[in-house]
Amino acid sequence: MFAADAWRDFEVLDAGDGMKLERWGDVLLARPDPQVIWPKAAPEAWKEADGIYTRSAEGGGSWAFRRPLPERWSVAYRDLKFYVRPTGFKHTGLFPEQAVNWDWMRSLVGHQPGARVLNLFAYTGGATVALAMSGAKVTHVDAARGMVAWAKENRLLTGAPEDRCRFITEDAKAFVQRELRRGSRYDGILMDPPSFGRGPGGEVWKLEDELYPLAELCAKLLDDDPLFFLINGYTTGFQPAVLGNILSRAIPDRLSGSISAQELCLPVSSGGVLPAGASARWQAKGAKN
Repeated sequence: MFAADAWRDFEVLDAGDGMKLERWGDVLLARPDPQVIWPKAAPEAWKEADGIYTRSAEGGGSWAFRRPLPERWSVAYRDLKFYVRPTGFKHTGLFPEQAVNWDWMRSLVGHQPGARVLNLFAYTGGATVALAMSGAKVTHVDAARGMVAWAKENRLLTGAPEDRCRFITEDAKAFVQRELRRGSRYDGILMDPPSFGRGPGGEVWKLEDELYPLAELCAKLLDDDPLFFLINGYTTGFQPAVLGNILSRAIPDRLSGSISAQELCLPVSSGGVLPAGASARWQAKGAKN
């Protein structure tokens, strides 16, 4: 497993009965998680939840708060800072399990200052900020204007150099196709695609149909002496090996390296781990951690 176990400002306190209880700074939030089919280990702790998200039978859901919360607040991971807030879709603007991937990518780009990295489906910029703080020049691409704006705020909050972050609001596939026509090249690529989504021009993204063709296109953007290619997946039923197989077939024969595909997880303070998707990492031969 790839375990994100170095957090201080975030913690999964307990998980059970289809829910997870998390601490974000000094705020406790209870959110649904369909994979949590075991009973709660610390039921008393849930009484202290500041916010509880409940799904609606009609779809979606809503938050109920025990006390007034700020509109947003910040959490830190190592030298990074991020704004979080409860959103209408149960999310908080940050996927903490990705910290283990931030550390891995930072260990690679730290040996190559100025490494060019493409971050697709980049959301609120967790990886963008992390990589920029380690010397990489990151192209951040997301189709949602609001998420790109949030990422810019996270860059400012952390203090990552502005000239290391290029923010693009565009459909990922359209951007990659244009970069190929331009002859652009990258030292590292990461993809964090949703199961389903729509681009700013109404483009439909369906993971099982689009992931491999996009990975194959992206692999053509890798430089002759690259560092890494990372794919994340959250779709239930997609095992790590699925992502690993995609990478093994997408990486051009001209490049040599190794692939590690594993489940992402977060430690649970009351015991066990919380599954949080999967990642497949291709690391070029000779790339230093």
